[in-house]
Amino acid sequence: MLRITTMTRPDATTVALEGRLAGPWVDELARSWSILTATRDAHSVSVLLDTVTFVDAAGKALLQEMHAQGATFVASGCMMRAIVEEIGKSAR
Repeated sequence: MLRITTMTRPDATTVALEGRLAGPWVDELARSWSILTATRDAHSVSVLLDTVTFVDAAGKALLQEMHAQGATFVASGCMMRAIVEEIGKSAR
């Protein structure tokens, strides 16, 4: 299960993810991301990954796509920091 919480302010948007970014939840995040970026610039979006417990290959691919469009990630746990670092390196 994945909980997606979107907090919108005039100057920025924060998307908080909680749970597993895997299986059907990847598609759900992709839909939410598509809706969000239809009305907001992706460069103004921060994605909080602190409470994500697992990311499968499709989830990583989606995060890479979101990063390529301009999203920034905030992560504190070892696993998520490593995934964010990997995404940053692959973007270079």
